[in-house]
Amino acid sequence: MRIDIITIFPEWFDGPLGTSLLGKADDDGTLDIRVHDLRDWTDDRHRSVDDAPYGGGAGMVMRADVWFRAAEAVWNDVEPTPEPRHEPGGDRPRTILPTPRGRTFDQELARELAAEERLVFCCGRYEGIDERVHEAVATDEVSIGDYVLLGGEVATAAILEAVVRLVPGVVGNEASPDDESFSHGLLEYPHYTRPAELAGLAVPDVLLSGNHARIEEWRRDQARQLTRRRRPDLDAPAD
Repeated sequence: MRIDIITIFPEWFDGPLGTSLLGKADDDGTLDIRVHDLRDWTDDRHRSVDDAPYGGGAGMVMRADVWFRAAEAVWNDVEPTPEPRHEPGGDRPRTILPTPRGRTFDQELARELAAEERLVFCCGRYEGIDERVHEAVATDEVSIGDYVLLGGEVATAAILEAVVRLVPGVVGNEASPDDESFSHGLLEYPHYTRPAELAGLAVPDVLLSGNHARIEEWRRDQARQLTRRRRPDLDAPAD
């Protein structure tokens, strides 16, 4: 899978993309992650990406013309240029714009995006992005929750982690993503490891029994109970 990220803070992704399974998958070619500086498509000596909003109001708005140039170049693998564009052209891959007004991100959407060959993420900043970017650049508006962040980088990183771990070859145990929270309408069951007892808290006997059928039954029951207690809004399967 190829992933492109457009942001005014490309260095923000040095940490998330350089560590853990995400960095390993990028290094071994399972993923092809490219981070682009939006300012490379500006046309003034100040490298401005924002301007005052029409109609007045607080804050600054990211300019559509800069985003149009950036999107067209990234989509079509061409070098940055400040030449004007009236609308982004060429093939438009799945292009994600994190925004509070978007579709709520969940495991179902993560699986949907993981099936794509290519994803492009657009990280907004300031008061917002010119509405024409929402209309002509983004194919998907996605929200990670009912709150407002300083910018789209954190949201992009969260979406990215949830998506790429479903891409074959990223997670070592290929069965792992199918056995986690939300995969079957349930939260995941509790996990334990050594020591078997700590500070008066013991590992459930069933997990030490060696009876795999009983262990699986216990795990399913624990997952159902946790879901009913913690997330009754989830559509948990019946017993």
